[in-house]
Amino acid sequence: MKGPSGVIMVVLSIFFCIIALFVFACGGDGSERSPEVKSSAPKEAEVVSPDSGMTVITIGNLSDLTGLTSNAQEVINTALADVVDYWNRNGLIPGVKLQVLTYDGQYDMSKTIPSYEWLRGRGADFIFTGVPGVPVTLKTRVDQDHMVLFAATTNLEDLSPPGYLFSLGTIPQYEAFTLLRWIAENDWDYHTKGPAKLGVGAWNDGYSGAFTDALREYASAHPDQFVWGGGGLTNFTITWGSEVDATKNCDYVFPCAIMMNFVREYRTAGGKATFIGGDPHTAFLGLIRDAGLFDEIDGMLFVRASRWWNERGTLIDLTREVLYARHPEKAESIMRSGSGYLAFGNLHIMLDSVRRTVAEVGPESFDSEALYRTLQSYSITVDGIEMASYGPEKRFATNYYGIYRADGAAQDLFRADPEWLLEVTVP
Repeated sequence: MKGPSGVIMVVLSIFFCIIALFVFACGGDGSERSPEVKSSAPKEAEVVSPDSGMTVITIGNLSDLTGLTSNAQEVINTALADVVDYWNRNGLIPGVKLQVLTYDGQYDMSKTIPSYEWLRGRGADFIFTGVPGVPVTLKTRVDQDHMVLFAATTNLEDLSPPGYLFSLGTIPQYEAFTLLRWIAENDWDYHTKGPAKLGVGAWNDGYSGAFTDALREYASAHPDQFVWGGGGLTNFTITWGSEVDATKNCDYVFPCAIMMNFVREYRTAGGKATFIGGDPHTAFLGLIRDAGLFDEIDGMLFVRASRWWNERGTLIDLTREVLYARHPEKAESIMRSGSGYLAFGNLHIMLDSVRRTVAEVGPESFDSEALYRTLQSYSITVDGIEMASYGPEKRFATNYYGIYRADGAAQDLFRADPEWLLEVTVP
């Protein structure tokens, strides 16, 4: 049996897979599952016969099939397989057959470069990874090799200087800036009430650390709107007495993404603050629902970069369509679990950049260098909004965010503002 520290490490291994941003998350239905025995052998890509008349473009997927994050990576690999299948079946890149070649890096950073070389040596045209730690390990190598690497999540500092590493995820600092500006303009009347008190009760992980630093930075830049109220980051505690006491009189509190214990203790102690968070928190809404804690997070504000399951729109409609078509028996539980499968939308954007490149250079001339050139001036408009873009200095995709509010009675999220908000990059 695992002791408390062992349980925490397993939970953290899952958590670190969803701290992007961009919606790459764990999924599942909140129920316990027996450990699966998985082969650590690389998955060879499906062979396309030469007489098919198609040019094969191979996506090298540097994943984790057998390590600590393997269950978390499963939903990412499922979304990748589903989006590739959709593009192939509908012939969205004329003359091209997409295929995925997956290598099991086993969440062992010492195997990252050999894994990358294995994929590259077997014809990967570009690389995708959902595994935390891989992007920073490979950045220098992919820059030297001129190999495009799409990452589900990476830190802002890892994207500088701009090179061949591109993030499909969100940036926590910019999430915080965007959310606080919206709160000051729409949710908190600081002209009448004075500045709102901000607090934090979260783990000392990369995402929460960046978000917390941004909260402090924004408050320092706008002392008429916000002041620091208390709390902070902990070394992965599972009890929150000190942080609850420190934030009980705050107006807005940023909790740990796996927030069940914190919100329960906070409300029991009489804390009245509005909780705030991002997509990492939405990845665990299934656990909140199963624990009967939706009333505790009633009114919580979330800053997100994609539409929620209960909305209509081009990408979310397509995501639901493919989910029901490919996984009819699991679709409802996957949606109820949270934001995990919404990774489909970001992967769709990745493949659209491939389509643009092929349209420019032709199927036979597609390679990583051609893809890189496309990404120097790439953008995609969805439902009238330029939702994602890359440029000569821009290596993260997100341009706009939506603000959502938890409804305890409905046990769901709903738009707090119908408009998409332009990403705020400075406090």
